[in-house]
Amino acid sequence: MIAGGAEAIIELREGKIIKKRVQKRYRLAEIDERLRAERTRAEARLTSEARRLGVPTPIIYDVGEHEIIMQHIEGLQLKNVLTPALSERAGELVGRLHSGGMVHGDLTTSNFILSGDKLYMIDFGLAYFDSSVEAQGVDVHVLFQTYESTHEGFEELIRRFSAGYRRRFKNAGAVLQRVKEIEARGRYA
Repeated sequence: MIAGGAEAIIELREGKIIKKRVQKRYRLAEIDERLRAERTRAEARLTSEARRLGVPTPIIYDVGEHEIIMQHIEGLQLKNVLTPALSERAGELVGRLHSGGMVHGDLTTSNFILSGDKLYMIDFGLAYFDSSVEAQGVDVHVLFQTYESTHEGFEELIRRFSAGYRRRFKNAGAVLQRVKEIEARGRYA
C-alpha cells in the first residue's frame, strides 16, 4: 500500500496502481456496494474524459466492481516542487478541464504529479460535470486555499495560475471573479 484515505487505498503492484474503494461498515451493505461500484465507474470515466480534454492523466487499464487499475505515474507531487512556472502550467490544465465542463472536486497540489517535464492531474474521485461559474469557482478556490496555507509566495503562485487559466479557458475572468466572491463569503460567515 502506498497511500490510504477515507474512500480508497492505493497499492502499487507490478508497476501499476490499484485503487480500491473501501467498504463503509456504517452503511447498509447493499447501498455500500452500489455506491462504491458507481463511484468507481464514474472516477474511471472522468479520468479518461479529462485525458480527452487534453489534461494528462493516468491511463486506465481496467475497472473492476470496486477497483481501478491504472498507469503508475512516477514523479513528484506538485506540493513538493511548486514554482510559479509550474503553477501557470497547472492553471492551463485546470482551464482545459473547465473548458470541457468538468470540475475536479479536489484541486490541491497533492493531486498533480510532475513526471519528467510533464505535469499530470490525478485523483478524479470527486470530479463531476458542471459548467457553472460557481462550481468552477469553488474548484479554483480550493486550490488557492492550498497555496495560501502551504506555500510561500502564494500571491505570485495565484497570479501565475490565473495567467495559465485565462490562456486556456474563455470564461476564466468570470470564474476568477467568483473566487473573490467565495473568499469574501468565507470571511463573513
